[in-house]
Amino acid sequence: MNESNRLTRRDRRLLSRVLSGESVSNIRLRDMRRLLTNLGFTERINGSHHIYLRAGIAESINLQPRRDGMAKTYQIRQAGKILAQYGVTADGA
Repeated sequence: MNESNRLTRRDRRLLSRVLSGESVSNIRLRDMRRLLTNLGFTERINGSHHIYLRAGIAESINLQPRRDGMAKTYQIRQAGKILAQYGVTADGA
């Protein structure tokens, strides 16, 4: 089963937003957590830090919640750059 088969329509739209780097200031932390988990990342939580690792990706993705439950914008942009660098796309390529 490849990545695109595990992603819901909502996940694919969110991944497109994250990869484009546009309109990422209002993304819920829980939505990013679901997306990364569905992309095959494992989650480790250390305090407020949600750290994601995946085989084949040397860098970790770190997310923290803002007070309103949204993910921090700069961390979403960093995640998008890492996903793009390693070829993780909405179509599973």
